[in-house]
Amino acid sequence: MSSRLLAMLLGTLLTLPTLASTPPAPSADSLLKLHQMRLAAQRSLGDFYMYNGMEGDQRYARLIDESTQTADARLNELGEMPGEASKALHAQLVQEWQSYHSELSGLVISLKQKGYTDLQPVADLTERNKRLLELSNELYAKIQQEGAAQVPPLTQRSRDQSLLMQTIAVDYASRSASIGGSFMGSNGSKAIDELAGEFASQLASLEKAPQNTPEIRQALDGISTKWRYIEKSLKNYNEKSVPFLINKYSDRIIDGLEDVSARYSAVQS
Repeated sequence: MSSRLLAMLLGTLLTLPTLASTPPAPSADSLLKLHQMRLAAQRSLGDFYMYNGMEGDQRYARLIDESTQTADARLNELGEMPGEASKALHAQLVQEWQSYHSELSGLVISLKQKGYTDLQPVADLTERNKRLLELSNELYAKIQQEGAAQVPPLTQRSRDQSLLMQTIAVDYASRSASIGGSFMGSNGSKAIDELAGEFASQLASLEKAPQNTPEIRQALDGISTKWRYIEKSLKNYNEKSVPFLINKYSDRIIDGLEDVSARYSAVQS
């Protein structure tokens, strides 16, 4: 065996332990699953408010089940975490999700049996949902940091837009339900009309992105049409309440944004 070939073999053997000990890089699919989990977890709270506000309409009971099943499935589908901090956050997220899911199920059962829910358990559920979203956002950022992988900018912006639309829908459903005469807003201090203004501005910015293909422009145009249909109701949310309309169109807008996000991923990859 020549000395050159021997040196190459030794070099390969020396690198094997290093390669074996390197944790797997987080895939774009794992980050997508986590994003989808965030959306479904947030939607489950909006579905509960609709269930309460629509006086136990069983359609929303089924939607709660669908949302929680989706969130649970996406959380279980997450791949290996790239570092110790993300592993710790993942463990916290799993625990928080289980607690939230349990509390939500208990409130649904209570509503079915008694026909109403007490204020404090709903307030606790809302706070639990906020914590769940905060943890998932922290994990989303930490996976990218520890795995040295970044979601492409336009993909991220369209995902953020989906989350914003879901926040608006949840807050509108909460205000319409007015459990115990109280509003359980999920976004903190921002009013619905302010959030609607942000959504409109960010959607207009996406529509101007030079990377937009004809297909993406067409998809964004469809989203914009649906948005205009509910924009006035959101900006004048203290007037006539139309929770069914907002719920229906927000779902369609989010579906459209998720389609656009996938198209951006394909273009930017």
